[in-house]
Amino acid sequence: MKFTQVAEDMFSKLQLNAGVVLTDFNPATGTLDKTKILGATSGGVNFTAQAEFRDDGEDIDNIPSNALELKHIDYYTVTLSGTMKTVDTAAAKALIGAATVSGEKVTPNADVASTDFADIWWVGDYSDVNTGNSAGFVAIRVLNAYSTGGFQLQSNDNGKGDFAFEFTGHYSIEDMEIHPFEVYVKAGANGSTGTTGA
Repeated sequence: MKFTQVAEDMFSKLQLNAGVVLTDFNPATGTLDKTKILGATSGGVNFTAQAEFRDDGEDIDNIPSNALELKHIDYYTVTLSGTMKTVDTAAAKALIGAATVSGEKVTPNADVASTDFADIWWVGDYSDVNTGNSAGFVAIRVLNAYSTGGFQLQSNDNGKGDFAFEFTGHYSIEDMEIHPFEVYVKAGANGSTGTTGA
């Protein structure tokens, strides 16, 4: 059949598996530092970057709505959400947002400080070369992330607890031209091949 086809390089362009949520990642090296994993997730992770548009022609006579020349993006609403299965004091602080860690105690704060905002990364396997030092990856950096989903725990009888999370990326008035997310897509090369991640 003529149109029941796929591109020949399709299998080198698949994002695979659930990926990991990290507190830091260097896309230049693509190296996974396991100490930067915020927590084990369940059910994958959802990332959304929704543009808020402005139509400068909407109130002008004889200009149709959604004229491409008059469309502008005011800002993006950026969220990274999912469910964690593990928690420690660092993860609890991140999930609370404004909080202080002292030993094994995490105390919520009354005020939000600039230090409560930190970049969060999601990194997942990509392409047919997805193991070894030259593995491909898809990485999303949420800039100035802050927990807007609150601290949530759902315990389960004879099971593991669920810690739902939602981080929202924020702009900074220091440079309002920087949108609060970045996306990196790097194909693997010169490494072992396979269909599962490292």
